[in-house]
Amino acid sequence: MKKQKVWLVTGASRGFGLEIVKAALDAGDKVVATVRSNPEKLQAQLNNENLFVTVLDVTNEPQAKEVANLSTEKFGRIDVLVNNAGFGLLSAVEEASNTEVKANYEANVFGLLNVTRGVLPFMRKERKGHIINLSSVGGLTGIIGWGLYGSTKFAVEGITEALSKELAPLGIYATAVEPGFFRTDFLDQSSLTRSANSIEDYAETVGDMRSYATQVNQKQPGSAEKLAQAILKIADAEKPPVHLPLGKDTLQLFKEKMDKFNADIEAWHEVITGTDHDDVVA
Repeated sequence: MKKQKVWLVTGASRGFGLEIVKAALDAGDKVVATVRSNPEKLQAQLNNENLFVTVLDVTNEPQAKEVANLSTEKFGRIDVLVNNAGFGLLSAVEEASNTEVKANYEANVFGLLNVTRGVLPFMRKERKGHIINLSSVGGLTGIIGWGLYGSTKFAVEGITEALSKELAPLGIYATAVEPGFFRTDFLDQSSLTRSANSIEDYAETVGDMRSYATQVNQKQPGSAEKLAQAILKIADAEKPPVHLPLGKDTLQLFKEKMDKFNADIEAWHEVITGTDHDDVVA
């Protein structure tokens, strides 16, 4: 018989977060879902006794710790943390202001760390748990127009890989999930920020991506419902993966990156391997 889990899911008002909450509840699990405002709305919408909705701004570290405490008081423990809260930034690297970039990092990186630091003491005490961090295909390879947003997800990748090694002896797992283009509201104004500054010299690159993002909105190939089911599968796995790339587009873009990476290694192998001290080479 499947053991009932307790989930903490951030950014649960819509998109991936909402679908993961719904899937976990449908599986009979208990869920603490966090939203930026109006928790009563989601509580009433899903109307499930196993659901507790609370307010959390992930950039507020004291509030993140308070939510972790509240979750354990409500349901006794936290088995699975899904760090989902965050937002996109569509911009050329040069275009975005320092303020815009910092805001993206505050939510996508420092917010994730705030919640993780709040939850880990409880998981360490139980010597079990699973931290699932929502990354992106943009965290695996640089994409025109998404370099700054992608850099936050590259950070999530590094954090997750290190966490997986640091937490392994404690019985806690960490997984980075890398979705490609999924049919959510990610490209809507409610979730996506576009840099206020636009430089004409990038019209053929970032400008085309801005147009594409508008055209493809709500036409993306990935299914958020199927992503939620994939999350449930790794949460149930005896040995979950450190990386879970989702979508054929993610696999294709990552393969293209690795092919180019390996070609560079082959072409520059002598330079790459020729930088050790002479006594080391000998």
